[in-house]
Amino acid sequence: MSVTALRRAATQSVAGLPRAFWWLWTSTLVNRLGGFVLTFLALYLTAQRGFSAAYAGLVASLIGLGGVIASILGGVLADRLGRRPTLLGAQLATAATVAVLAFVRDPVSIAVTGFALGLASNASRPAVQAMMADIVRPEDRVRAFSLNYWAINLGFAVSSVYAGFLVAQSYTVGFLVEAGMTLACALVVFVKVKETRPDTRKGVSSSAPSVAGPAVTMVTVLRDRRFMLMVGLSFLVAVVFTQSSVGLPIVMGQEGLSSSDVGLVAAVNGVIIVALQIPLTRFIERRDPGRLLTVSSLLIGFGFALTAFAGSVLTYALTVAVWTLGEMVNAPTQSGLVAKLAPAEGRGRYQGVYTTSWSAAALVAPLVGGWVLDSAGAGWLWAGCAALGTVTSVGYWMLMRGLDGNRVAAGSPVDTTAAVTNTPA
Repeated sequence: MSVTALRRAATQSVAGLPRAFWWLWTSTLVNRLGGFVLTFLALYLTAQRGFSAAYAGLVASLIGLGGVIASILGGVLADRLGRRPTLLGAQLATAATVAVLAFVRDPVSIAVTGFALGLASNASRPAVQAMMADIVRPEDRVRAFSLNYWAINLGFAVSSVYAGFLVAQSYTVGFLVEAGMTLACALVVFVKVKETRPDTRKGVSSSAPSVAGPAVTMVTVLRDRRFMLMVGLSFLVAVVFTQSSVGLPIVMGQEGLSSSDVGLVAAVNGVIIVALQIPLTRFIERRDPGRLLTVSSLLIGFGFALTAFAGSVLTYALTVAVWTLGEMVNAPTQSGLVAKLAPAEGRGRYQGVYTTSWSAAALVAPLVGGWVLDSAGAGWLWAGCAALGTVTSVGYWMLMRGLDGNRVAAGSPVDTTAAVTNTPA
């Protein structure tokens, strides 16, 4: 592809999105530039503090438990109180808990702080996802979610490189840097991001019935069978993907690789996404989401399975490249599908339940991964990843058969231009 064609693709990918989206995008980028603690937490607990892989898995699972609770709570609060206050509160709480984690040392305190971190850091996700669905037109959502995912990984790629060297000198300083960057993210939201909840539009009181239909409750979401099946499949994908921050760094540490090596390998994921996500978006926008989700699940599952054959920084990086391609297709496609399936007045709850699939995986995957590593070895862990990827791909194929186009239309947004423009900051 020529330079001109690349420039044209980049221009088409960013054109036409509202200013409110770009401020939200900026806050995401700032947040991820400092978001690296979870990447190094397992290595910190095992190599720096001398805890077992099983204990590291327990702490990661407690973070996941907090995330499960926060995903539901954050979704409900985003619908009831608003996206903006939910997002701000979650970011401030995250900064505080990361700072505390820098100084706690005994196992119980670390575990409790980890749970609090999971609770705080995951409460913001439903609000961000619902905000994007509020702001962006249905035909632009996959593109918007791809660009936001690009920002996440641009920040991750940069932070992984410098954080690896930073924590090699001092984990405490590294944790405090993340706390400071999270506060900076909250500042961007406070100053520039306005409320977008549909019932806060000018001329519509928050107590007025929703113009989009009857009220959506958690019971409504849980009774949505097609959506809940998608959540279950997302959970299986997330169980595999979570090994990037649990199983992978532990195995690399056991192979004698340093924290800097782990950071460099982790950065491969972000670098590939930064380089290819925008041109890839132009491709996936025109493709059947069922096929995309099916293929991406296989790439993720078997990409992790290839880790069984890695033994150097280069070979680990090559395996990361394989499952990263699957991730790049899976993440925006799934997010766009959730936005389509969710009615406007229930976007927070739908996004909250969807986010729960990842939080639940963060609870289950570290426990299972740590136990498998301690009792059976890395080979069995990577074989399990291949099996889950296969099961998930079949599930997505079945899920997308006969998807009702009328149901997709139910997810169309209300007019959020007024909400973005007229709601006080």
